[in-house]
Amino acid sequence: MTSEEIRYKEAQKRVKRIKGFYTHATIYVVVNIMIFVINAREIPAGESIFQWRTLMTPLFWGIGLLSHGLSVFLPNYLLGKDWEERKIREFMEKEKSMRQ
Repeated sequence: MTSEEIRYKEAQKRVKRIKGFYTHATIYVVVNIMIFVINAREIPAGESIFQWRTLMTPLFWGIGLLSHGLSVFLPNYLLGKDWEERKIREFMEKEKSMRQ
């Protein structure tokens, strides 16, 4: 496999991860709007819609969505673009020197 093919496969994986995050975010928004509407109908007149039971799902699911987003987008900001490739070369060199 050439280096161009390897880079293409890595880019393909990255796009798949980003697409997965956007799908997750879309489902989060749609489902939580539906839950909010259902909960709004069940609340007695005069009570606030912003109660623990109406905010619990978006809050905890939002934490999961945030961690998903960080896992997709943050590694390049913290570790740099070539971090993964450098680490792979480092491990390959280490293994090569151990064999000799």
